[in-house]
Amino acid sequence: MDTIRRILELLGGYKWLTALSFVLAFAQMGLGLVVPRVIQLTINNALLGGRPGLLVTYGLALLGVAAVRFAVGVGRRLASGKVSLAIEYDLRNRMWAHLLRQPFAYFDRWPTGQLMSRAMSDIQNVRMFLGYGLVFFVTNIAMMAAIAVILVIMDWRLALLSLTFLPFLLLVTLRFSRRLNPILKDVQQRIADVTATAEENVVGSRIVRIFAREDDELARFSDRSYRVFEASVAAARTRAVYIPLIAFIPNLAVAFLLYYGGRQVVDGGLSLGALVAFYSYLMMLVSPARVIGWLTGLAQRAIASGERVYEILDAPLEMHEKPDARPLRGVGPAKGTTSAPETGADLSSSPLGAVDFDGVWFSYGERPVLRGVTLSVPAGRTVALVGHTGCGKTTLTNLVPRFYDPGGGSVRVDGQDVRDLQLADLRRHIGVVTQDPFLFSTSIAENIRFGKPDASEEEVRAAARTAQADDFIEALPDAYKTVVGERGFTLSGGQRQRIAIARALVMDPRILILDDATSSVDAETESRIRTALREVMRGRTTFIIAHRPSTISLAEQVIVLDRGRIEEQGSHERLMAAGGLYAQMFGDAERHGCCLDDAGGDETTDAAGAAVGGVA
Repeated sequence: MDTIRRILELLGGYKWLTALSFVLAFAQMGLGLVVPRVIQLTINNALLGGRPGLLVTYGLALLGVAAVRFAVGVGRRLASGKVSLAIEYDLRNRMWAHLLRQPFAYFDRWPTGQLMSRAMSDIQNVRMFLGYGLVFFVTNIAMMAAIAVILVIMDWRLALLSLTFLPFLLLVTLRFSRRLNPILKDVQQRIADVTATAEENVVGSRIVRIFAREDDELARFSDRSYRVFEASVAAARTRAVYIPLIAFIPNLAVAFLLYYGGRQVVDGGLSLGALVAFYSYLMMLVSPARVIGWLTGLAQRAIASGERVYEILDAPLEMHEKPDARPLRGVGPAKGTTSAPETGADLSSSPLGAVDFDGVWFSYGERPVLRGVTLSVPAGRTVALVGHTGCGKTTLTNLVPRFYDPGGGSVRVDGQDVRDLQLADLRRHIGVVTQDPFLFSTSIAENIRFGKPDASEEEVRAAARTAQADDFIEALPDAYKTVVGERGFTLSGGQRQRIAIARALVMDPRILILDDATSSVDAETESRIRTALREVMRGRTTFIIAHRPSTISLAEQVIVLDRGRIEEQGSHERLMAAGGLYAQMFGDAERHGCCLDDAGGDETTDAAGAAVGGVA
């Protein structure tokens, strides 16, 4: 009942349009009830009464009623349609706004296909019921009641005889609805599974082909599709039994009417016009009685879909911004410094980018990934995070822009706990380049400008030049206006990565996070990007998640993580001289030409288990 109430409350913003829909629907219904009466008068007065001149009068009356019904019907559909589409628009925007405020952890638990299904088909089910189903349901009930009263007034004995079929028809239609709706709900869930599988295969199409898994993925998709087929066949089987039965029951009433009503006409107890009108009203009664089952099913589907929609909307925001959250502000300039060297800007209130981790713990579910990490990174320092896969490198940096909140301890930027800061403002000062960059299906310029929507053309080009992307962009037919296609797959991996670097640089962030940002480029381009990054990182706090030995040269300090704890820290030279875990990993990587993540032999066993959760 709570779901029904909440669904109906969606009409609250459109009270007048909803009221207009009902008024017009009742007007259309009332005009329809006039037609059999006009037919009765035509037969009795014009045809049997020997007054053919009335045929024109009654004909024009029917045309007038039809014309008014047409106009009223158009108005009713426009009003209902606007309410329906407006609710769909509002509800879908509410859902996406809610999803966009959820942290990364929320999307780790929800398949994309499930979210898409709820945002599209489930919202559409709610829309159809509120925009059309509710009006039809109420007016059909009213029409059945009105026709029953009219039939009783015309001939109560014939009415009682004819209406005996109605309870059976309603019983069958409701039983049909109760049996069909669970099947349709199952079909809907299975379609969501097919959508999720299809989405995975489209996004991962290159991986499927690389590993020659087309047949396996086709079999998996076919299995999901067959489940939809099975459930749909069950629905068709149910329809095959009930729909003909629902069509058959009214024929019994018609048979009784023709027999007993016909005898009354012959005996003079009932006029022929009244019998025809009685038959017309009876047929008008059958239509809403048949539709009641469908409308009940529509309502039940809307309730089921509403529950799925509100499951998303009611999900608590796992990452809250405090009511008194403040923007990130600096704590004053570095000692002896009052302005930025490159711009001369006053730094007294600008963020400097000092980052402190104080006893940070973090878990994915029950599995700890970070275990009491304490680390201070002064403003402007470049640090490389090194460790086996699953040791928590990416997780640690994800806490800085508050993609996740720590389970224990705190993360501070310029001495301010990130949980006390405005999220949007905090993230405006942090540039992130992921190992597998995502590009939108728009122009290269717009993809770079995504980091700063108001960036000028010169700022976009400057960021691209710094990222060593300007040369290949200018070589494209449309240069910066080139549309890169879905996820940017019309470009090479190295080109996508350089655009992603430019997107981060155009923000002019105080903190820069590079998750092996040169992993997909050739040696020559990597060398050029490293040279450019040295300039870019100057004066910025930079975290480099180092997967390859060559990346270490960019860092002033190396932090070695092992099983969620800091194992070693210091300069590259100092750690190599110490001969610890870092020296072992670096030496193995150099000898075998592998990544630092993969070096170190059996020590990666525990990390491999941690990597299941997507931890780097």
